[in-house]
Amino acid sequence: MAVMKSLWASIQGDPVFMRRVNGWLTIFWILMIPFSVMMGLLSSVVYVSTLSLWALVSGHWSAWQAARVEVEQMAEAEALEKDPIEERVVKNLIEKTTVQPADGEPASSKVTTTTTTTEHASSAGSADASWIRSRLAEISEQMAELQQHLENAVPSPG
Repeated sequence: MAVMKSLWASIQGDPVFMRRVNGWLTIFWILMIPFSVMMGLLSSVVYVSTLSLWALVSGHWSAWQAARVEVEQMAEAEALEKDPIEERVVKNLIEKTTVQPADGEPASSKVTTTTTTTEHASSAGSADASWIRSRLAEISEQMAELQQHLENAVPSPG
């Protein structure tokens, strides 16, 4: 019984399979219309009642599947709202990027040496600040390109 439940769950979770099954069932029922007319089955109360029950069940099942998908889409939208992709990208960049001056000396050592004299502090600080500003501008451009790429790659909901 557990095998059947897991098989049923995997079948329902596969949208391609469900689309194919529903497509073939649609074709089957379309072909059943002329067959039912030719065989005179439409005058049978049992046959028409069975078709009506099947129509009710399949209609409710379709509505349930649509509602289930809608709930999943809403959950994804809420998750993106709580933790936007832009913030995740920035956090990832911060974690994986170290800021160092162009000469290869770590920024922390520059800061400690700049506090010794006022002249040296102002010149070294402005060099560090200009390098940091250029690096931030570069990262900002990359973020804009990434955002544009994501907007083009992912269809907007609705």
